[in-house]
Amino acid sequence: MGTTIRNSVKKSGYHTRAGKFSLAAAFLCLLLGGPAAAMTADDYFEDGNRLFRDDLYWAALLRYRQASEAGLDTPLLHYNTGVANYRANQNIRSRESLLLALESPTLRIAAQYSLGLNAYALGDLDEALRWFRLARDQNQNEKLANYARIAISRIHAQHVVADPILVRAQTRQKQQTFAHLEFRARVSFGTDSNVFRTPSQPYIDFDDPALPLVTPEVKSGAFMPVNMSAKYRVRAYSHEGFFGAYRLAGRYFQDKDLENANEYVHELSFGSEYRYKDEEANREREVYSAFKVAQHDEVYYDPDTGGSRLIAGTDIGDRMNYVRYGPELIFRQSHEHLAFGLFAKGQLWNYETVDLAPEYDHEYFFLGLNTQYRFSKTSLLRLTVNKFSRRFGDRPSFELDGTQIVGAPPVRYDYIEVSLLARQRVYDRLWFGVEYLRTDREDRHVGYNDYVRDSYGA
Repeated sequence: MGTTIRNSVKKSGYHTRAGKFSLAAAFLCLLLGGPAAAMTADDYFEDGNRLFRDDLYWAALLRYRQASEAGLDTPLLHYNTGVANYRANQNIRSRESLLLALESPTLRIAAQYSLGLNAYALGDLDEALRWFRLARDQNQNEKLANYARIAISRIHAQHVVADPILVRAQTRQKQQTFAHLEFRARVSFGTDSNVFRTPSQPYIDFDDPALPLVTPEVKSGAFMPVNMSAKYRVRAYSHEGFFGAYRLAGRYFQDKDLENANEYVHELSFGSEYRYKDEEANREREVYSAFKVAQHDEVYYDPDTGGSRLIAGTDIGDRMNYVRYGPELIFRQSHEHLAFGLFAKGQLWNYETVDLAPEYDHEYFFLGLNTQYRFSKTSLLRLTVNKFSRRFGDRPSFELDGTQIVGAPPVRYDYIEVSLLARQRVYDRLWFGVEYLRTDREDRHVGYNDYVRDSYGA
């Protein structure tokens, strides 16, 4: 069920949408709207309709109020104000405005139907039925009459199961959904045949003047990948909410002799989530934005022995520990067959300070675009293009002979990834897919660490 702004907003859809922004959005629109003295009542009204089309209901209401203060007093203004208040969950104010719009013969039916929606949102089913019946029994607008019939049938279905105890339980549940706490945990099992990435054959250590023959020992063992998270959501509007989350991820080896291969990350994030699904138009929009801070810990081990690395007898096992932080944005818009999305991220990676070796501190930027076409409900094709960059601040770039000369430009690696995924659903919970991924890395100095990698998966 929904309502429609008349005049400049004729096709906004028949679905309830809650406001996505607070009064700050209205204040911003006022600042950006130009000199107030130069606008007439009609200008305010038209600008309010424009803001409504952009789902900025609070800003639209501000413009409608300014139009009223400038002398505009028409049923159409009252109707549009009522609908905007309804979308902003201001149901009492919405009812007051819609009642004023009833005096217009051309708006009466739409106002009656909207009053039914508003009464339903307030929980007054008898009042909602009264307005819906008026909209149903007229013969001027068959479309609204059909919508009213559907609304009446749904309300009657509710009356059948309206046990007072059940209603109270549902009311409590609905109130509780304002805030939601979610826990997730996943523990797996795996084995690694070469835990410390040890060379498989003896070799001569050319860094040692004595040129000793090193015979490394390959070690294997079992480990547990762990991923646990807690997320607390506060639902500010019907389709938008804010959250704070904590995540622990890592892997832990069972054997005490292999504990230097353990690694884990603690991550805190906070941000907002927006999701709106229009069933009638068969489209959906999702926006996720967050700021994340994470602490990563692992041992910088010697592949020959599995112990901490040493430089001139000094332990530098903490060299690979780092803190990363930065914003992240995900946007996705989907229609019946076509969908597209954007993923952007910017982070600073601050590694543990080590005096005897260059640090791995760097900036990380990521931008990804994807689009997919759904041929049917069971098959789709997805194309993804990602571009990202790692820009180090302290590590000198490699020359063509593999050396890192003091004074050389800092390391910078730029990546481009292109992937193609084809997927076919076999059953409701079973699908099969094939994927091709090409990664192209460019070393921005002299190309010593350039590579192109092709990956295939099924």
